[in-house]
Amino acid sequence: MACFRCVFSTRFPQSHRLFLHLASPLPRAPAPTAAAAAPQPPFFIRQINMQAQNVAARLSSSGFLHAQGLVGGKWTDAYDGKTIEVRNPATGEVIANVPCMGRNETNDAITSAYDAFNSWKKLTAADRSKRLRKWYDLLMAHKEELGQLITLEQGKPLKEAIGEVGYGAGFIEFSAEEAKRVYGDIIPSPLPDRRLFVLKQPVGVVGAITPWNFPLAMITRKVGPALACGCTVVIKPSELTPLTALAAAELSLQAGIPPGVVNVVMGNASEIGEALLSSPKVRKITFTGSTAVGKKLMAGSAGTVKKVSLELGGNAPCIVFDDADLEVALKGTLATKFRNSGQTCVCANRILVQEGIYDKFADAFSTAVQNMKVGNGFGEDVVQGPLINEAAVQKVESLIKDAISKGAKVILGGKRHSLGMTFYEPTVISDVKNEMLISREEVFGPVAPLLKFKTEEEAIHMANDTNAGLAAYLFTTNVQRSWRVSEALEYGIVGVNEGIVSTEVAPFGGVKQSGVGREGSKYGMDEYLEIKYVCLGNLS
Repeated sequence: MACFRCVFSTRFPQSHRLFLHLASPLPRAPAPTAAAAAPQPPFFIRQINMQAQNVAARLSSSGFLHAQGLVGGKWTDAYDGKTIEVRNPATGEVIANVPCMGRNETNDAITSAYDAFNSWKKLTAADRSKRLRKWYDLLMAHKEELGQLITLEQGKPLKEAIGEVGYGAGFIEFSAEEAKRVYGDIIPSPLPDRRLFVLKQPVGVVGAITPWNFPLAMITRKVGPALACGCTVVIKPSELTPLTALAAAELSLQAGIPPGVVNVVMGNASEIGEALLSSPKVRKITFTGSTAVGKKLMAGSAGTVKKVSLELGGNAPCIVFDDADLEVALKGTLATKFRNSGQTCVCANRILVQEGIYDKFADAFSTAVQNMKVGNGFGEDVVQGPLINEAAVQKVESLIKDAISKGAKVILGGKRHSLGMTFYEPTVISDVKNEMLISREEVFGPVAPLLKFKTEEEAIHMANDTNAGLAAYLFTTNVQRSWRVSEALEYGIVGVNEGIVSTEVAPFGGVKQSGVGREGSKYGMDEYLEIKYVCLGNLS
């Protein structure tokens, strides 16, 4: 098994560095020397550091961690030996060095996937289903370790991370079930000596590009249906969170998915992306990320006329009407706003509250937010971890600064947390207007902007006044209103009196500039299939 080296940053004393090898027992950290004894990092950082070491030690014995790419069933380094650091966002420490791959490694991964496609597509649907089911079983058997790994490299609270494993594994389970339900059609022929058939066949090699905010689920909801349909994949996970992807890939091999069917490369994003786009062997690109990058991928796919699925940025409105059940509205809004520290594409980006309930809602909401515990994801009762990196914090700061300069008021938070690093205080701001940047751009942080509206028509206009169209939410006890507003909202997903809407059994995706295609459900399966019409003649 390949060596997995965790080299903690030199900014911390030698006693807090760790060299972790999966193929051998965990060595003891050397005793601190006089030179290393001072200065000590803050107690909080030392505490997180020891927790991270303990987690890393437990993960080392799990047998499925890798810090190399996967090409053709073989774990491999970058051909030029270059590496990139994977850091713990809660401490800034380097927890692993992984290969910085590029064009050559990606081309080899594409060739591997292309070769494997010829045999994988010929397996029966029942056979592919059994292997996917075994993969699901292994993911669930290792949900604790995978959850710890997600928290270590992404920062979300452990309970939330373990929840992601269950959510992500669900896409593999659903795909295993749907693999046996890829049905065709027989069309009644207008001529008596002909028979007309419609077949559904796998599109081919799929390039899957995934973000850092859900290191497992964003992969499984693409790879699950792709494999179920008979496709093979080249996965490019985020360089910020590649370890979960590599662990999942190892488990796919253990599940009996043949070498070359699942490949993982990471590193130079532009080179990897260009290789996937330019190769005629890659027949589909599936991507979750920003709208700007999605547009480039869509344009780049035109050269070889690839099929594309794009789940892009959002600007989700959460509309709270006067007649809403306040308790339900508070619970739902908190869930959709602060999940993963606000770092999800379907987070409520704007909270529109009707004027009759505005002050009451703002007070109750702020009180609830004030009670949220911020800290290291491994800490007890922590509900909000750090933001992913410094750039994410700076974006939040700039949006809040713009809003305040234009008349918004900070009710709660509005600054970096005393814990330091990339921790940010859960924030509520009032008197937000549509023209402020915080209403126009995706915040991707723990900031809840409150906007006031008067009428239902005004709320719908405000909600739709954006190029994004991924998710929207509304809270009302009026059934007629729930139907009217749901139908009027220009969004691919609408939650009514519910803040958590994602599930593997329902179609996930947006309209307008929030993307094309759907993931999850039977509709997500179609994204990986081509339709072939067969006319069988001369039957008289």
